[in-house]
Amino acid sequence: MRNGAEHISPSGRQLLDRRAFLGNSATALSSIALTSLLGTEGLLAGKQPVIDPSRPYAPRAPHFAPKAKNVLVIFCPGAVSQLETWDYKPELIKQDGKPLAGGPAVTFQGPSGNLAKPQYEFRPRGQTGKMVSEMIPNLAELTDDIAFIHSLTSKSNTHGPAENFLSTGFVQDGFPSMGGWVSYALGSENQNLPAFVSIPDPRGIPQSSVNNWGPGFLPAEFQGTPFSASKPLLHLDPPAGITTDQNQAARSLLQRMNARHLEKHPGDGKLAARIASYELAARMQLSVPEIGDLNSEPAHVLKSYGADNASNPIKAGFAKNCILARRLIESGVRFVQLFNGAYASGGTLNWDGHKDLKKQYDVHAEILDQPATALIKDLRDRGLLEETLVVWCTEFGRMPMFQRGAKGRDHNPDGFTCWMTGAGVKPGVSHGLTDELGRKAIHNVHPLYDFNATILHLLGLDHEKLTFYHNGIERRLTNVEGNVIGEVIG
Repeated sequence: MRNGAEHISPSGRQLLDRRAFLGNSATALSSIALTSLLGTEGLLAGKQPVIDPSRPYAPRAPHFAPKAKNVLVIFCPGAVSQLETWDYKPELIKQDGKPLAGGPAVTFQGPSGNLAKPQYEFRPRGQTGKMVSEMIPNLAELTDDIAFIHSLTSKSNTHGPAENFLSTGFVQDGFPSMGGWVSYALGSENQNLPAFVSIPDPRGIPQSSVNNWGPGFLPAEFQGTPFSASKPLLHLDPPAGITTDQNQAARSLLQRMNARHLEKHPGDGKLAARIASYELAARMQLSVPEIGDLNSEPAHVLKSYGADNASNPIKAGFAKNCILARRLIESGVRFVQLFNGAYASGGTLNWDGHKDLKKQYDVHAEILDQPATALIKDLRDRGLLEETLVVWCTEFGRMPMFQRGAKGRDHNPDGFTCWMTGAGVKPGVSHGLTDELGRKAIHNVHPLYDFNATILHLLGLDHEKLTFYHNGIERRLTNVEGNVIGEVIG
């Protein structure tokens, strides 16, 4: 025994030390007791949902009573200018054509030009008298129902990373999208459709592509399912030559084989999740074509959205996407992400107005305004807005001066506007403030962490408790930051 003891490691010897053993035991027991007390009081950092791998999309309870059950995000890639839309700056009109005193000589894409007034007229709207641009006259009618946040900031002035930051809370790739977090936390009310659907614009996908609807390090079943009115879900139909009976027989056989295998391996969560994925795909073969078939929509609905506009096929395509979004919300899909604009293209395919902002925005506003307004009104008329949070957002704003030698504005992450309406939102609110020229947020400044924390809060989710353990860190949508913007909550 004595000879064997000589070969014990230092850490092993410490374990044999009676005094050290008793001290460590006391510390361990007190830690267990403290953890139990914190858990009882709900003060532990994480509160991960309990997910049955065989039913990953089953509805789950939120942290507290929610004000909204569903979310519709209207995302305008390219960075919509706050100065041409929602953030009225009379001082910018007065200083039109003058250099910005003490301003940067060079911004993101090159030398700065002179200050430039808004390219559209503003006028007061609704009971609040909110000044809104003539560029979006239909959306301007909804001003009394909207809560504007004028003092948002981003961590990046580059489109891809800024889209990441808005959608995932991080500028880097590889993190879960907000829709992924929400479907992970809450599941879905409809077990025949995905919990999270992303609808790309008719002009293409956004700059950061699948990062906007990806699962990151969350289980893969919580990624968004991308499809649109013009591009239905791929690989949904059986291969050519396979009859309905043959397809059903193959599914039944696969189901029996999977069930038998699961009986032999009852603890295999990955297998259960894979089976659940196959079963959802089978149900979607019936549900997705039905929900994507807009032929059942009355002519007056198509007209109200602009979906019958033969002279502007992109507008008609976006309008049909808006109708699809309404149908998905109506069917209980938890999170719907609707894009208006695609990837960086010099402002041709999205809101990136560098060269000739007025000319480009005339095109984009025509596509956005009527369909998006009709969508919100349709949700309201059907009683869906009472339980649906509608979010309008863009990744950052634009500078108050034109770029030298151009008629467009450069990127500005230091002060821009996004807004909310619908379930749980205080109507007719304008919160936060940029400076007199609209360049920088100066009052009630909110990084996008706060914006995302507020969306989760309205769904009954505490952004500090919704976590996922990854690589030794309890990760969350808002990283280690974020405060709910209580001023916009009704």
